Amino acid sequence: MEDKKEYIKKSFPNLFNEIEKDENKIPINSVRSNTDAAEMYASGKLPDVIDYLRRCKDEKEAIEIIDYMEKRGEISDSYAKKLRIQLLQKGLKSFGKKKEEPA
Repeated sequence: MEDKKEYIKKSFPNLFNEIEKDENKIPINSVRSNTDAAEMYASGKLPDVIDYLRRCKDEKEAIEIIDYMEKRGEISDSYAKKLRIQLLQKGLKSFGKKKEEPA
């Protein structure tokens, strides 16, 4: 692996410097396992379950949101299960940075 890194550094020094700069790195703080839903709500016009989860103050509140949306049929049972697993394994922050309530 080190040989490849050295090769790239020598062959493409400017590209190597761009890649290595910390300021050019974008952290990925959240995960959306349902890509169809992510695409549908990407415009930000309609809030989805992830938007509501990002407003939660704790995991208990997040579980209540998941349960409520599942009960109303706004999310499927399988998607609700995936969200619960993600919440328990990765925590509330895995859904993204906390959103503040709209004014």
